Amino acid sequence: MRKEETVDHHIKTAWHAIARMYNQQAGKYDLTTSIGFVLLNIHAENGTPATKIAPLMGLESRSLTRMLKAMEEKKLIYREPDPVDKRSVRIFLTPLGKTKREVSRRVVLQFNQAVREEISVEKLEVFFEVLQNINQIIDRNNIYEKVEN
Repeated sequence: MRKEETVDHHIKTAWHAIARMYNQQAGKYDLTTSIGFVLLNIHAENGTPATKIAPLMGLESRSLTRMLKAMEEKKLIYREPDPVDKRSVRIFLTPLGKTKREVSRRVVLQFNQAVREEISVEKLEVFFEVLQNINQIIDRNNIYEKVEN
């Protein structure tokens, strides 16, 4: 099977193109795609428990820890103990973080609007359904065990 015939090739190349576009836009505002996504996953007013952010983004907690440290140094976020569970830490946006979060939100919305202007609702519904099915296949089957046997 040629790579152009594989599902993962098309998903990967599309994601890399999207990530390049987002990084290009983010660079104009002294951000990265990853930092922009973290900002979007922090509740603007109530903050977000640190332990909830990594799963929302599909990240390892070690990667997120380094990113949060960098974001704190850039004065985008600050940490406070959770008022209910003192063992837990909540991440909050600083005023600068809220501004950068809004920039990230606008960039994501602009991209999605551009896609929706060129691709019909029906095609997008099928696209979302196919991606959902692929995720279900991955969740349902341990494909690598089957390959190794």
